[in-house]
Amino acid sequence: MHFVRPYFKQIAFTVFIGIFKFGIPLLIPLILKFVIDDVINADISNDEKFSRLSWVLGGAFFVFIVLRPPIEYYRQYYAQWTASKVLFDIRDYLFSHIQKLSLKYYSNTKVGEIISRVIHDVEQTKSFVVTGLMNVWLDMITIVIAIAIMFTMDGWLTLVAISLLPFYGLSVKFFYSRLRSLTKERSQALAEVQGHLHERVQGVSVIRSFALEDYEQDQFNVRNTNFLNRALNHTSWNAKTFSVVNTITDVAPMLVIGAAGYFAITGKITVGSMVAFVAYMDRLYNPLRRLVNSSTTLTQALASMDRVFEFMDEDYDIKDGPGAKPLKHVQGKISFDHVSFKYDEEEAPVLKDIRLDVEAGETIALVGMSGGGKSSLVSLIPRFYDVNEGRILLDGRDIREYQVRTLRDHIGMVLQDNILFSESVRMNIKMGNPQASDEDMMEAAVAANAHDFIMKLPQGYDTKIGERGVKLSGGQKQRLAIARVFLKNPPLLVLDEATSALDLESEHLIQESLYKLARDRTTFIVAHRLATITHADRIVVIENGEITETGSHEELMKRKGSYYNLFTVQALDEI
Repeated sequence: MHFVRPYFKQIAFTVFIGIFKFGIPLLIPLILKFVIDDVINADISNDEKFSRLSWVLGGAFFVFIVLRPPIEYYRQYYAQWTASKVLFDIRDYLFSHIQKLSLKYYSNTKVGEIISRVIHDVEQTKSFVVTGLMNVWLDMITIVIAIAIMFTMDGWLTLVAISLLPFYGLSVKFFYSRLRSLTKERSQALAEVQGHLHERVQGVSVIRSFALEDYEQDQFNVRNTNFLNRALNHTSWNAKTFSVVNTITDVAPMLVIGAAGYFAITGKITVGSMVAFVAYMDRLYNPLRRLVNSSTTLTQALASMDRVFEFMDEDYDIKDGPGAKPLKHVQGKISFDHVSFKYDEEEAPVLKDIRLDVEAGETIALVGMSGGGKSSLVSLIPRFYDVNEGRILLDGRDIREYQVRTLRDHIGMVLQDNILFSESVRMNIKMGNPQASDEDMMEAAVAANAHDFIMKLPQGYDTKIGERGVKLSGGQKQRLAIARVFLKNPPLLVLDEATSALDLESEHLIQESLYKLARDRTTFIVAHRLATITHADRIVVIENGEITETGSHEELMKRKGSYYNLFTVQALDEI
């Protein structure tokens, strides 16, 4: 209702004109009764009969040809307009929600499942607006009007007509409580298919290189079969629902025909009243049949809405605390004050009692074996995760006292696997500062040693680079990522394995760019190749989540500890 409430006037207007749309056909049985009793069977001359028939048909044609079409148009238009606007608002909110969810959530959830909820499940909720907030009420109003007219014609016949309504209500209640859970199970199975498909499409090169086509076909069939079974269970229960409910709506008119025939034979009602009453049964039970369809549609919509709002209710791990202030000016001094961190409560800590003071403008290199906690440490600086114990200070204040968005505005990151989007080179660089001019953007590309290769692309800066930059080499992607950070021009810099797995020429160009980028900035470098970080002001060795050594390259080599052993082994490997 939070999303529906802004459009209450449009919904009320749609229901109002819908009453006329559904009410106008209720005139037909009355016209039929009038023609039979007051025209055909009336004791008047044929000329008078033709005159009455002309007047009643003339009025009917005016109503159905002149009045009803615009009513039908505006009802349909505003119903769909309102539903589309509500869906727009929900998806807009969900995209904002997606951007606020923590990395922990994404590490535990498939992208395809998220997409399924935002696209498929949200689309299903459209039925709730069109059917639940409009059509159901209109059908119920139509039923009430039809019953009211029938009571004015004959009370006993009306009681016969509505005698099966309690059975109808009980059957709907019985069947649709189960149908909702089956619909939810089917939607979840579809989301699993979509999540699996999304991963496999992204990893199709791996499947091809290992010739895993047959294996992956079997894996997909498992999930597809699960969805098929869920869909068939849903279909079976839905079919039972329709068979029972439609039987009730078919039996009721037969009861009325029998009772009306008896009353007509005994002279308690006219033939016109009998015909009109039977016609009203169609007007009464057609909306009931539509309500059956609506119940199915609403059940599916509600199951999808359950999944949408379940996703909406996902809490944010990283939040602005009460009284959080915007970060405006950064000098660049960072202190890790007894920091401990673990990804999940049940797991062992990946960082233990880290104590490290970094001066403004200092370059700190973090080294050690894989899994030691280097990347985890730098991911705490922009608050991708929050510390479990201790605190991180920026210029003397806990980073949790700042608004998260403004904190990240002052941090630039170059990662091993930087995400590029399938848009143009220009757009990908401008991700660093969307308001930057083209001149500033090109200057950033020049500083990152990227301008030359960009100009050789088919459309230069307007070249589309494909999903995740698939049309570029690893070195070219890294240089675009560096250009993005140059354009952002942040005072804090994090380089996480920025030159790993690159050829020597690309590594040389990127190292040259990184030296320029790190100048006069507080910089954290995570690197496995120790030869690339010998220039750092300080090198911090992290082993098993703890700092074991700190010093310059020369100091640590003289100490002949863990760093010396790592550097020596790498030097021997490169000979």
